[in-house]
Formats: sequence, C-alpha cells, structure tokens
Amino acid sequence: MEAGEEPLLLAELKPGRPHQFDWKSSCETWSVAFSPDGSWFAWSQGHCIVKLIPWPLEEQFIPKEFEAKSRSSKNDSKGRGSPKEKTLDCGQIVWGLAFSPWPSPPSRKLWARHHPQVPDISCLILATGLNDGQIKIWEVQTGLLLLNLSGHQDVVRDLSFTPSGSLILVSASRDKTLRIWDLNKHGKQIQVLSGHLQWVYCCSISPDCSMLCSAAGEKSVFLWSMRSYTLIRKLEGHQSSVVSCDFSPDSALLVTASYDTNVIMWDPYTGERLRSLHHTQLDPAMDDSDVHISSLRSVCFSPEGLYLATVADDRLLRIWALELKTPIAFAPMTNGLCCTFFPHGGVIATGTRDGHVQFWTAPRVLSSLKHLCRKALRSFLTTYQVLALPIPKKMKEFLTYRTF
Repeated sequence: MEAGEEPLLLAELKPGRPHQFDWKSSCETWSVAFSPDGSWFAWSQGHCIVKLIPWPLEEQFIPKEFEAKSRSSKNDSKGRGSPKEKTLDCGQIVWGLAFSPWPSPPSRKLWARHHPQVPDISCLILATGLNDGQIKIWEVQTGLLLLNLSGHQDVVRDLSFTPSGSLILVSASRDKTLRIWDLNKHGKQIQVLSGHLQWVYCCSISPDCSMLCSAAGEKSVFLWSMRSYTLIRKLEGHQSSVVSCDFSPDSALLVTASYDTNVIMWDPYTGERLRSLHHTQLDPAMDDSDVHISSLRSVCFSPEGLYLATVADDRLLRIWALELKTPIAFAPMTNGLCCTFFPHGGVIATGTRDGHVQFWTAPRVLSSLKHLCRKALRSFLTTYQVLALPIPKKMKEFLTYRTF
C-alpha cells in the first residue's frame, strides 16, 4: 500500500478445530512472529499448537489480485527442495513466541564443535513460552525439540532474543519476573529480574542490545540494562496497565501501549515523554466514556522506523506515521490481540481471540536520506552523545526526534 491508503486484507488463516477440544477453549492467537530473515512465519493457533509456515504464503492462501505480486517477490525461490509447513505440539497453551536472529555467528559453530554434548543450535530456532512456565526451544528447519527451559512458576507471556545473535533469550512471566537464558550454555538461566508487582505482559530488547523494556499490569514501565541486568529507570506516564512495548529500529525511541487508550513515545536514554497517541472512538454509536472499548492490546514499529501499528479492543487496526498525531489508516478487525510487521516491510500480521491470523498491506515508502542518516547515527549514538556534538540545535532536535 502507498502511504495514506487503507490496509487491505491479503490473507486470513484459520485453524482446523480438533474434535476433541471445545472450540471456545484456549483457542486464542496470543503471539505471531516472522523470522528475522523473513523466510518463516510462526502462529500460536490455540490448543497447544504452533504452526510454522514458510514465507511467502502459498498461492492458495492469497486472493487472485495479489498472486502476481507475491509470486514475483520470492516465490521463484520455492522449488522442489522448498521448506514445508510444520506443526509443533507444545503440550500446553502457547503464549509467547520468538525467533532467534539468523544466521548464528561463526563463533557459535566453533564452540559447538568443542562441546558436542550440547545440542547444536547454530540454526534458526523458535522459542515458545507455555502456560505451565516452561519454555520449549525448537529447530525451525526440522521441527525438532532442542531444549526445555524450566524456572518460571507461571505463564510465560512473552519472549525476546538479543538481536546481536548471541542467543541470549529474555522471558517475561505471570510470576512477576523476567529471566535471562543463555542458549549457548545449554539454556542456562543467568539472571532473574525482580521488581514488578503484577504479571509481566511484554519484554522488548533494543536493537543495539543495550536495553530491555518490560511492561506489567502496572502504570509504569521498567527499563533495564542488558549489560549489568540492573534497573536503569521506571517510565511513569500511563494511567492504567501497560501491556505492550517496542523499540524503534535505531533504539532511539520506545513506544508503550496501555489499557488507558494511549501509546506513549519515549526517549529511553533520558526517560522523556516525547508524544502521546490517543485512540478515540470512530463509531459514534459506541460510548466513548467506556475506556475499555479502546483498550490497547499491541503496538509495534515498522522495520524502517517511520510507522507504528496498534491493535485495540475497538475492533480496529491503526497505522500511524511517526510524525503525525492521528492515524493515517484503519482496518476493521475483531478481537485483535497482537500485531507485527514483516521484517522487509509491506505486510502486517495480526492475531485474534478466535485463533485466526490476518495479513494486511502496510505502507511501503522510500526513507528520506535525512531519516536514513538519523537512523544510522542513532544506531550507535545515545541521546546524550548527540546533544554533545558540535552541530546546530535544529540538527540535534532532528537527530533526537524532538521535531514533531
């Protein structure tokens, strides 16, 4: 889609209902995820099952008007040896999903040769967070279970790998803790982060691997150091439970979504609140006084860092441009729970309470040279380092996202 166009539904996947289950029970799609290279899509489709689907989707899933476009993109590479869809039976309701970065660093392969007793995880892997507090680690290509991580005492609600490829995994749980695991060391638990007083809903690691954000059923958000595993600061500003968080691709911005109907954009380095995006009712028949109608469920950044997507209880997927205070596009979706962008842009995946996954067109834009320069610089400069540069004030404001 072009900027300003409404998102179009590309495809919808629905689970086949196993007869032995009551279809209303535990059928939610709590998590959806693309592999970092864009070759796989994972979907917790309810009833303890995760589907691993090669991307792009096979043609039978895609409406006729999009077939030519999708075939010309990557389907040419799907030959006889193409990967097949896999079903992972996790034995428990699946709440969190995370793919490892790809490929793993060469040092990991060297290390594996000297430690043959440890499973070789120099491949693309998927971590699944389960209802009983377990985390299962799967090899994507084969669908084989590699590791089972134990430690949490309640539901593992979210998972996040360090983007650097070091195979450090962070898990967030209803037991009010976050735990850090090193999959290079047989899944050894290396740290427990305590301090939340409510269930931890979400965890997100900054792309530069320096910070970890965690959101619990509280009004404040915790920001942790990924180097020392200590609390840097609490971000205060929401009026109700914060349920979702995400960093921008250059680590310079953090967005948090709350039941208070607002997304807040923060500077994670200074703790400053830069902007609030309020979710107002579009349907006049709906009572705007009932805040819960617009309670947010999920927020995520687009891969180039110019857009946000949000899912709320008012049956809408919204797309926001970074520098505007109102959404640029809406799409109707019922019972939405989660959303994520395709890593190469152009598609948003959403999951629902009914166990469905929907794929929507997302804005495709060429980033301006100004934004590309900002993104490159902010990938290794903190806000304080930018402010210390001998450059004009307006340039500092642009580089620190203070111009909107």
